Formats: sequence, structure tokens, C-alpha cells
Amino acid sequence: MKIMQTLTFFAALLLTTSCNQAQQAQQSGESPSFILTPAGDSIPRIHKSEKEWQAELSEPEYYVLREAGTERAFTGEYWDNHAEGEYVCRACGFPLFDGSTKFESGTGWPSFYAPAHGYSVEEIKDSSLGMIRTEVRCARCGSHLGHVFNDGPKPTGLRYCINSISLKFKPE
Repeated sequence: MKIMQTLTFFAALLLTTSCNQAQQAQQSGESPSFILTPAGDSIPRIHKSEKEWQAELSEPEYYVLREAGTERAFTGEYWDNHAEGEYVCRACGFPLFDGSTKFESGTGWPSFYAPAHGYSVEEIKDSSLGMIRTEVRCARCGSHLGHVFNDGPKPTGLRYCINSISLKFKPE
């Protein structure tokens, strides 16, 4: 019985410490070193130098994923993909979007009305082009994916406009 109480105490202490670290990181503007899921699982974030990313990604992938570039409309691999499956981050393989949330936006980029999970992506204010937009990044590795807009379909009214080159598709 004492062993169970001790284990429960240490598990609660670890969870409390992890949550406090995550809250402190968010308040300071930093990303915590892990993603805490609603189920209480922690997924480690990926931190690499830009040299490491350059060695792993092609030049066009690096331009979009690490330098926040954009591919030309109607040129990406998945803008017209209608197969069932899952879209993951091209840089780290983290699940980002489910194919069931993909819709035809007419923009020439894959569009989704919701991420796969509430913790899949990070949304960051972007005022780089003289207008205010919301950038979408992979929550695990911080790679640029695209932007989210408030002109999407129901049920969310959102349009996650994502570069194909930021994604890998895994068919069902």
C-alpha cells in the first residue's frame, strides 16, 4: 500500500512539475520542450539547428518549412488530392490534418477546416507583409505550414491554407 501511495505521489509531482514548466514557458513566450496532450501524454518537441534542417530538407522544402516561404498556387502535390488518409509534417512526421477535414477552397493550396488534434499546430500572429495574418506551424518541430483564415466552411468557419510541400500524405 505504501508503495502505491509513493508511486502516486511521484506521478502527481512529475505531472505538476511538467505542467508548471509548460505554463512558465508559455508565459515567457517560449515553447515548452514537450507537447502535453489532453490524455496527459507528453510528446517531445524537435529542436535542430538550421544546418541540420538544411542537411535533411531539399532546397524548396527548406524555403517553405524553415524560411516561411510559399509555393505557387496549383503547383503543389496535394492541392487536388481527394484520397482518404492523414497529412503529416514533411519535416518530422507529426500528424497535422485528417483528410476528412480537407475541402475545395479554390485557392490552389490544400485547405482544411480543422487540425487533426488541438495540439497538432501552433498559430502565431504574422504581420510580415504589412497585414495581420495567422501563421500555422507544426507544434512538434516549428516548421512553417501556411496560414489560417476565417473564411472556411462549417463546422469551424476556418480555412487552414497549407503548402503541399509542408506535408506528406499517408493514405488510409
